Amino acid sequence: MTDNKKVIVDGLWDNNAALVQLLGLCPLLAVTGTLINGLGLGIATTFVLVGSNLTVSIIRNHIPKEIRIPIFVMLIASFVTNIQLLMNAFTYELYLILGIFIPLIVTNCTIIGRAEAFASRNRPVPAFIDGVFQGIGFTAVLMILGALREFIGQGTILDGAHLLLGEWARDLTIHFYLTDQKFLFAILPPGAFIGLGLLVATKNIIDKRAKNRQAVEIEPGLQQT
Repeated sequence: MTDNKKVIVDGLWDNNAALVQLLGLCPLLAVTGTLINGLGLGIATTFVLVGSNLTVSIIRNHIPKEIRIPIFVMLIASFVTNIQLLMNAFTYELYLILGIFIPLIVTNCTIIGRAEAFASRNRPVPAFIDGVFQGIGFTAVLMILGALREFIGQGTILDGAHLLLGEWARDLTIHFYLTDQKFLFAILPPGAFIGLGLLVATKNIIDKRAKNRQAVEIEPGLQQT
């Protein structure tokens, strides 16, 4: 497996920030009441992750080791400020819903961790790829968890799509069943904890089956030799 391919697979699956490293769980559990909320926060986080990874990689040889973490935080904060201003200008209602969790991206351990563990030790291209696919992997978990909670809690998918995509997206909402009262357990944080646990368990089962299948395929070859 080439280095770039490994970086991609790690970001999407093998070392997924949410399912394996269990980082960034505060926003993951707090805002994923709907798929669109998760997608909005995921895009914002990916933007910051890519920008900070690339910048840290470019200037890595000019950063004194003693103050590298404060410098990383300042760089991350500058990208978070940019995404705040963009969301405030173009997706204001979604910005209000996500609230404090947009500025809290600064403290997201996923972003700081990738800057320290990967971007500061690699060239810009691998750092850029790592940022993109770590962000996509994190966003995918946000979207899946948001879709699961939205479906169980209120019987819809893509509710509030217009908050992110514009007025034309109001008709994208899919209604699976009608209810007079939302299932609050799914929408509130307890539902998020259970949903995340199910996603982690599902990943572990898939990985275990893949490992067992690989072992079965290798064993006949060892017996023949």
